[in-house]
Amino acid sequence: MSEENKVNIDINKIMEMIPHRYPILLIDRVLELTKGEGAISLKNVTMNEPHFMGHFPGFPVMPGVLIVEAMAQTAALVVVDFMGKDAAGKVVYFMSIDSAKFRKPVTPGDSMHIHVDKIQSRGPVWKFKGVAKVDGKVCAEAIFSAMITDTESK
Repeated sequence: MSEENKVNIDINKIMEMIPHRYPILLIDRVLELTKGEGAISLKNVTMNEPHFMGHFPGFPVMPGVLIVEAMAQTAALVVVDFMGKDAAGKVVYFMSIDSAKFRKPVTPGDSMHIHVDKIQSRGPVWKFKGVAKVDGKVCAEAIFSAMITDTESK
């Protein structure tokens, strides 16, 4: 992404854009955004997160499923930003996760940069490639699809 795509979307704006909240909100800031194409977000990993109590005592490791969820939340921000006001009252749901690979543990104290790039979009369905990096080294990657749809009232 180029210098013109640098943004600083803080946690307050993120919470306006997607419905996730503690303990599942996994994005702290958006650093770069290319409208409708991709983004780079930041997740500062801390020992205060509840999953570290059991994963694993004495050797805290961020669960891979949460790393992929951070990718999905970053992708949801790309979709919501692209749709603008048309995204109001809608939510982005996972449809599939493919080719997930975990290369290096993510641990407390790490600053994880999540890179997502759109592979394709057709109507409400979007497909992305996500890569999570710490200190420039790939920790995890996945291909995933999501759909934006109206929230269901129960």
